[in-house]
Amino acid sequence: MDRVVDGPVGIHPSRSILYAQVWSGNPRMSIDDDGILTFKEKKTSSGKIFLGVVAESAIRSLGSHRNPEVIEEPSYDEQKWIIVCKSNELKLKISSEAYWGFGLFAKCFLNKIILEGPLSMRARCIHEIVATLGRNPWEPIRVRSFEKKTKASVLIHAQSWESLISHTKDEFLETVEGQRVKIRKLRGVNEECEHLLDNAEIYLDEALVALSDKNIPAVERALSRASNSIIQSDSSTEVAYANRELLDN
Repeated sequence: MDRVVDGPVGIHPSRSILYAQVWSGNPRMSIDDDGILTFKEKKTSSGKIFLGVVAESAIRSLGSHRNPEVIEEPSYDEQKWIIVCKSNELKLKISSEAYWGFGLFAKCFLNKIILEGPLSMRARCIHEIVATLGRNPWEPIRVRSFEKKTKASVLIHAQSWESLISHTKDEFLETVEGQRVKIRKLRGVNEECEHLLDNAEIYLDEALVALSDKNIPAVERALSRASNSIIQSDSSTEVAYANRELLDN
């Protein structure tokens, strides 16, 4: 049985536990009678919460997912809650609580993010959260209070987040290098396909630019186009064979 860990934890076989500074409480969302979050105002709504931009970004990073469920509803403070959201392979749990100033302002709060699932997918979610926020979520308003509440230094928090961000970057860089190796092997094999390899090189360069901009969707699109060009240029693949058949006919 795994030892209970309260975090922060970045690279881990099954889960990551991270803490983030909240800057804004918006959007404000409703809780329906089944405990599900919704943007719609309903007469049957059993309550409301201030979700905050960190939690909103975390939920969106999952991609296609089930409706977020509130497992601990707020009493008097709409910014104190616990929600759970699941996708096919990931489980996200976020708790919101004050760590200074008696929770009088949105910036008095932090979010504890627990993400479970495959490491590669977790790392990409964290990379996307940071890119969406446009700031370092581990940097608090009140350092000492943040460190006391989370029982970890800001340095440890930074390392936890950055280890996952680096994991994603390294994976993409490895993919790019793997594609470049394939291109080098195919050079000179078929003169008619050289333009496809040239295109693949361009797409790989675009992927690197997108990676530097922290634009994961753009990276994935560029890598997909590069891969497609490489497959078409490889005479041993079924795609290349089918293309030749079409040209011959």
